[in-house]
Amino acid sequence: MSGSLPARDDIEVSGARVSELLPAVARGEIDLIDCREEDEWHINRLPGARLVPLSGFGEAPLPEKPAIIYCHHGMRSLRAAAFLRSRGLADSWSMAGGIHRWSEEIDPAVPIY
Repeated sequence: MSGSLPARDDIEVSGARVSELLPAVARGEIDLIDCREEDEWHINRLPGARLVPLSGFGEAPLPEKPAIIYCHHGMRSLRAAAFLRSRGLADSWSMAGGIHRWSEEIDPAVPIY
């Protein structure tokens, strides 16, 4: 995989780092999970992401590869990353600030809501 994964000691990863890892997402090496609800998914999303709403996170199959989770502001994704880590997936992180911060700092073309 080009570029190394974030440190396991960190549960959050910056949007800038996620941006660098998008090619690995596109190659299927990293699972990018949007844990917002479906109505939010239709407003905006990151390329290569798949929707697994936090409300159904416990019923969804666990990722089989490193995972980065994001939500609107970063709180739900922190819970989702902690959940995955508690299930043995040490390579899971929350994107700090969520898609809102992504829109402000990485890609202003992504609508803010």
